[in-house]
Amino acid sequence: MSKDKKVCVGDVAPDFTLPDQWGKPIRLRDVLGKKTVVLYFYPKDQTPGCTLEARAFRDSYEQFSAQDAQVVGVSSDSVRSHRRFAQRHNLPFLLLSDADGAVRRLYGVEKTLGLLPGRVTYVIDRTGVVRHVYSSQLRATRHPREALMVLAALGGHGA
Repeated sequence: MSKDKKVCVGDVAPDFTLPDQWGKPIRLRDVLGKKTVVLYFYPKDQTPGCTLEARAFRDSYEQFSAQDAQVVGVSSDSVRSHRRFAQRHNLPFLLLSDADGAVRRLYGVEKTLGLLPGRVTYVIDRTGVVRHVYSSQLRATRHPREALMVLAALGGHGA
């Protein structure tokens, strides 16, 4: 069984660099150290569940900022698609383009029913350690709530 290993609580988050919605390369290690990172993988821009999830992160953004956390969304959509999605829904956080799915595979984010890219959220503290993993394809709006509960438990310092 040569399945990709899933990133779990207690693991050091694998580092990566992906372009954001403006085409600027963003390296995870450059964000960590400054802030706790809420890294969420989602299936596709502009789809109903993903739009609800992105808006829920947007609507909670001040709470994430107050906890000194940076929200980062990842899907295989293009930089251009992410830019349109972010502008249409006033998303104040980074959306990264994982065009070939390499980072999704690196984290072991499975497909739902073998088809749909999975929906998984990771809370990564400033030292790069994964403190929480929440996976639910259907409960899209629960992802921000789960992350905020974990951040509150960590005391907003991520370690």
